[in-house]
Amino acid sequence: MRRSDREITDDKTINQFIDRENIIHIAFYDDGDIYVVPVNYGHCLQEGKHVFYFHGAKAGRKYELALKTPSVGFEIDGVFEVLPADIACDYSAKFQSVIGTGKLSVIEEVTEKVKGLNILMKQISGKESWEYKPQMIEGVAVFKLEVTKMSCKAK
Repeated sequence: MRRSDREITDDKTINQFIDRENIIHIAFYDDGDIYVVPVNYGHCLQEGKHVFYFHGAKAGRKYELALKTPSVGFEIDGVFEVLPADIACDYSAKFQSVIGTGKLSVIEEVTEKVKGLNILMKQISGKESWEYKPQMIEGVAVFKLEVTKMSCKAK
């Protein structure tokens, strides 16, 4: 990280930031192109490692790339506030962000799909346990992103 004075290394601070945000941008490599998609997510720690869950259709570019190219990048940003000034070049902003890389998989096993969906729903609703109709579980793709590298920065 170029600006090490802005790096956040405190796990509690990082987890609080991730847990209060709702959108993660997933970056796929697609045969020379980069494809970035914003999705709602759920976050948890598994064996001390960051894991994100999100869902989508069992078709389309995101799904196909998840199967084809499981190495992805990701970014979450928030806590944004413009800091105005009298001179244009003195304008700045407060922010916090997390960026990283990881391995993406599509979950097929029903119990883990439900676990991933519950983690996602907890993130966006605060409620930890939900019931799902079997046809809904069968019809949805649940993605699991296991983080391999991550950094956090704030101003």
